[in-house]
Amino acid sequence: MADEKTKPVKAEKKEEDEPYILSTSPHVRNPETVRSIMWDVVLALIPAAAAGVYFFGADALLVILTCIVACVATEAALQTWFGKPVTVNDGSAVLTGLLLALTLSAGVPLWMAAIGGAFAIVVAKYAFGGLGYNIFNPALTGRAFLMASWPVLMAARMPLGAADAVTRATPLALLKVYTKIPAVDATTGATPLTGTAFPSLLDMFWGNIGGMLGETSAAALLLGAAYLFYKGIIDWRIPFTYVGSVFVLMLVLTQDLMFTEFHVLTGGLILGAFFMATDYVSSPITKRGRIVFGVGCGLLTAVIRQFGGLPEGVMYSILIMNGFTPLIDRLTAPEPFGAVPKEAGD
Repeated sequence: MADEKTKPVKAEKKEEDEPYILSTSPHVRNPETVRSIMWDVVLALIPAAAAGVYFFGADALLVILTCIVACVATEAALQTWFGKPVTVNDGSAVLTGLLLALTLSAGVPLWMAAIGGAFAIVVAKYAFGGLGYNIFNPALTGRAFLMASWPVLMAARMPLGAADAVTRATPLALLKVYTKIPAVDATTGATPLTGTAFPSLLDMFWGNIGGMLGETSAAALLLGAAYLFYKGIIDWRIPFTYVGSVFVLMLVLTQDLMFTEFHVLTGGLILGAFFMATDYVSSPITKRGRIVFGVGCGLLTAVIRQFGGLPEGVMYSILIMNGFTPLIDRLTAPEPFGAVPKEAGD
């Protein structure tokens, strides 16, 4: 019928009719969070921690638990004191405690481990504003404080447990005495000068040596590092240039390949290069800056080990380069796309 009202047909909405969505950057987001990254690094350190417990026994486990509990409790107490949400479940305090424990020996007193953990959180982390604002690596800062306060107790070593080894000097301490690897008796494995046996490269790779908890087993550390590379959490530039610089410089300084291989596999080089120097907050963010940072750490480590009074140099090299991170980022910052260079006098 002519007078019958027809219902209007609703036009189909086309995609181009949708209004533009305006938002601030970033427009592309990474699904990874601070929490997921922290717990991934903790997971990557489990093999090294397990190796430390295997070789050094229950004392190592107590040191690890003490450092973690001290860091978590201190962070929770500070956040509660300042009226902030308690965020210890993000894993950052657990990671700091675990890293600190791996830089200590199984023979360190537990009260010292607790003080080191509390110092790392209070001074190295929250004195600068908390997570994301610290200039220096918290775990290394805590260890540096313990080394400066109780050097004799920090030098205490525990005998290897499951490996049935003797309480001998660490490989780095032995390397500090000799300018080249001395001749070893084929029967007893002892050197003619001191009677102290140098560990084999295979022993150092698997961890059958004396030392700190996390610096003994290179195999366990490299397994964890492989996981971090697989997850895309760390970049190759810092660890590879760090270890490579130490290898090249020690080879030039010592003219001894085996001596150089000892320096790479022993001490805290692998732990520091893959798990501490790569810290997001205290390391450079630019690609060129990371290379500069890694080479700088390698140069300082080689100089300290070869000419310094201490056998180890990883801790101090990373902390020193942490202080140069803002300058490195500034000098290596890429030029913005489309930027017009300033003329002289502007």
